[in-house]
Amino acid sequence: MERNILIEELTHTPVEQQVIEFVERKGIGHPDSIADGLAESVSRALCKMYLERYDRILHHNTDETQIVGGQSAPKFGGGAILEPVYILLVGRATTNVDGERLPYRTCAMKAAYSYLERTCKSLDVDWGVVLDCMIGEGSVDLRGVYETQRRLANDTSFGVGFAPLSETEQITLNTERYINGDLCKILPEIGEDVKVMSFRNGSKIDITIATAIVSSKVSDKDHYKSVIEQCTSKVADFASKYTDRDLSVFVNTADDYSKDIYYLTVSGLSMENGDDGSVGRGNRANGLITPMRPMSMEASAGKNPVTHVGKLYNILSSQVAKRIYDMAGGDILEVNTRILSQIGKPIDYPHAANANIIYAPNVDKAKYDREARAIYDEMLQNMDRLTMDIVEGKITVF
Repeated sequence: MERNILIEELTHTPVEQQVIEFVERKGIGHPDSIADGLAESVSRALCKMYLERYDRILHHNTDETQIVGGQSAPKFGGGAILEPVYILLVGRATTNVDGERLPYRTCAMKAAYSYLERTCKSLDVDWGVVLDCMIGEGSVDLRGVYETQRRLANDTSFGVGFAPLSETEQITLNTERYINGDLCKILPEIGEDVKVMSFRNGSKIDITIATAIVSSKVSDKDHYKSVIEQCTSKVADFASKYTDRDLSVFVNTADDYSKDIYYLTVSGLSMENGDDGSVGRGNRANGLITPMRPMSMEASAGKNPVTHVGKLYNILSSQVAKRIYDMAGGDILEVNTRILSQIGKPIDYPHAANANIIYAPNVDKAKYDREARAIYDEMLQNMDRLTMDIVEGKITVF
């Protein structure tokens, strides 16, 4: 059966050539990102448990994790958590097989604790968090869709992708990774809760960063100011590798030294003091929030990687867009991709798969239409590989 793949030319100014651009990334310690990370780590753990026991991934969705912020009293050189953060793991899973009850809650809790320990270096996971699991058994109808021999879409929904990333998008994505990677090794005072917002106006890019500072690692006001100055300078040097445009970097702009207002935290996380978090309120599947681009509102983290098109199609759309762009070697300026499902229909035969392509002048559009269609066809045919890449943690979803 032939797939319904629709390729069309898009007459539009590529994002890189537009005057204004906004891009955001919520870092791994942001409450929304922590919710995403917990949901995804629980899903992956359940996948592995099901595979070990039954050689297949059983029905589950854990994409409703909620974080309720605690209260803290940070101070230079110390501080304390006054009320722990409350985290609720919510969703649905296969809990019984042939009368055998599965240890799904134990599996989920272990995965969640492990994720927090790996991700939040200054958080006391034993005493700074109350972790609760209310994952229950899934809907009979949805399980019926899930458990057929063919992989059938569990929803009527769509995924969205685009390529290539603009300079501003690359800067935003990689700056947060740099801060939570190499920079935090140089400046251990920096916590994991980082947010990067970039604004490009023509040839000028402003990068505004909010980064939580760990109070026990900062001795006084001068030490704090030094950390912020070093962070500003090093981020500017790092970001300049991605562009020749003029860069300005601003860090912790809510600080007011004259009023003793500093972004101090005990754990390096804003969720310790009132900031809540939910799955799907942060980065899209490509790791960014891009209001100048087509976007899906679907939360990808925590959804099962077998039949949930809200996850699979958002990831696949981005991969297809990149493959089409790379294939053209400069003859294509920009690609937007969308894949639409129908509930109960095979996921590898979507209701429609679309690519909008902005071509460079004087290229063979018919040739690239054929090649784009062939790329789509191949990648839809290999959905099983995408599922296992997700389970093995080779693909990030936020």
